[in-house]
Amino acid sequence: MDEIVKVIDGKIPIMVDGGFRRGTDVLKGLAFGAQAVGVVRPILYGLAANGKDGVREVLEQMTSELQRTMTMIGVKNPTEISRDILL
Repeated sequence: MDEIVKVIDGKIPIMVDGGFRRGTDVLKGLAFGAQAVGVVRPILYGLAANGKDGVREVLEQMTSELQRTMTMIGVKNPTEISRDILL
């Protein structure tokens, strides 16, 4: 993804999708340079399992995990997430 980020050079937003199931996955997508991360499949799983309440639960769990992980690495805002957090 580094090559894409370099070529795009901030001219258009970078969005990624596919395989993002947890808040930590979203964090990694943002760390690699994406401005948006698609999480449709987990939402559809929540919808199938328990309707709108299932969707709400999935989003709350993912958001909570993302916030918790951001706190552990000392980042207050998703826009502050950088490649430096990755090993």
